[in-house]
Amino acid sequence: MKHLLKRRILIPIFAVTILFTGTAFKNDFFEIAKQIEIFTTLFKELNMNYVDETNPADLMDNAIKNMLNDLDPYTKFYNEQDVEAERIRRTGDYTGVGARIRTLKDKLVVVEPYKGYPADKAGLKAGDEIIAVDGVTVSGYDGDASNLLKGAPNSALKVTYKRQGKTNTATVTRSEIEIDAVPHFSMIDDKTGYIVLQKFNTKASLQTGYALKDLKAQGAKQIILDLRSNPGGLLNEAVNVVNLFVPKGQLVVTTKSKVKKYNKTYYTKKEPVDTEIPVVVLINGRSASASEIVAGTLQDIDRAVVVGSRSFGKGLVQRPKKLTYGTQLKVTISRYYTPSGRCIQALDYWNRDENGNAVRVKQENYNAFKTKNGRKVFDGGGVFPDEAVEVTKNTAITDAILNSQSIFDYATKYYYSNKVDDISTFKLSDSDFNAFKNYLNTTGFEFETETEKAFKKALEVSKTENLDDDINRDYKTLITNLDNSKAKAVEDNKKQLINLLTEEIVKRYVYREGLYEYYKTNNEAIKTATEILSNPSKYNRYLN
Repeated sequence: MKHLLKRRILIPIFAVTILFTGTAFKNDFFEIAKQIEIFTTLFKELNMNYVDETNPADLMDNAIKNMLNDLDPYTKFYNEQDVEAERIRRTGDYTGVGARIRTLKDKLVVVEPYKGYPADKAGLKAGDEIIAVDGVTVSGYDGDASNLLKGAPNSALKVTYKRQGKTNTATVTRSEIEIDAVPHFSMIDDKTGYIVLQKFNTKASLQTGYALKDLKAQGAKQIILDLRSNPGGLLNEAVNVVNLFVPKGQLVVTTKSKVKKYNKTYYTKKEPVDTEIPVVVLINGRSASASEIVAGTLQDIDRAVVVGSRSFGKGLVQRPKKLTYGTQLKVTISRYYTPSGRCIQALDYWNRDENGNAVRVKQENYNAFKTKNGRKVFDGGGVFPDEAVEVTKNTAITDAILNSQSIFDYATKYYYSNKVDDISTFKLSDSDFNAFKNYLNTTGFEFETETEKAFKKALEVSKTENLDDDINRDYKTLITNLDNSKAKAVEDNKKQLINLLTEEIVKRYVYREGLYEYYKTNNEAIKTATEILSNPSKYNRYLN
């Protein structure tokens, strides 16, 4: 009874606390107050009267997250555990086993052990399936099982895992982990420096600046800045990275919001490292947010040539807001605009289709803008490269294969079946690709196209209208034809799929550090960038 009374008291207090905080409530005070009162009474009655026992915390967590799903994927509610995960993402520092882990229902899968860190020292490898930690089974754990791997520095844990069907155990000693924003920089040749910027955490500009100075000291006369698959991060760090290459006082980005205090203009504030050194920026379809600010700004002011494929197209800015009991709301507060005035947001989350999906801005609706030198650039669809490298461009079929984890799983299979003596000359053959296609077939990989979804919907409607069996027969024919076209799509994307497979397999043998070394002599985008930089007149033609 006391517990129930406490619940009755807390919910109205929670509602009142929400009601009287924040400027957003000023515009429509009565309607917001009305809706909060409705929700409060509903929540109370549900918890008091529902036939089975309910968990108020889980109900509220689901209610909040489902409400936010109707906005955009970047506006998120963080419970206490989520807040810690976000801090790790922002700073790159935590205590753990030093590996990327994917959480599944009944196991934790090691995606990538970091070289020299505890998981690697204990012998864990990518593809290992952790089924128990210190005797606690992952399948029976209530909550995020990856938390079992966290703990105090120097504390040991016993991990039970499966590898290629065999069960093994390992003792891992946790340590403090520092994830670098710049995991690699080196010379490609006697005058070309190469910097990989993987994320925009608090170390991004400091480590990029250090790499740039070090490479210049080694004789670098031109720089390749690799932002491929960089998901972004801190806006201020994006401004500071741009600042390494442009003078103090340069406009980098402008944010615009319905809340006036969030309307800001960001200029470079420090002395640069080098405003003259030729730069090529590499991007792909997974370069987003802060990556797009850097690439888009350097393109707008004609300071760098952008090479690769169209970036993701995230033109929205978020800010964390502290809530009660250690929780947070990360809320989209504004759109950002590069110096030319363009917003590169690609998906419209506020005008969705009939299925509730965000609509991609159509190419005919793109607006043209001008760079400093008068070149045309466009909004609405991410940052477009000055020189496209088609092999880096993801298609629907490659995205589906990536999302299914088929490439990851096949790389695991390949690693345990093949010995590679010299990874620097590693190449997948046609027979290897055919083996991968067979693997897709035997593992039941399925990819449902939008066309297929539309046909299924039409068939269901025909059944309700009692139409004849001819439609069902024709439908089966169409699906068969679609399956054939999907098989052809895999073949049509052979070059890109081989690249993705190669990257994943190379990491298995020589870690991520070895992958970057492999890139320097085998990657098409880097070869293109090096060729552009080695031809000053060609480089300048892109910018003028």
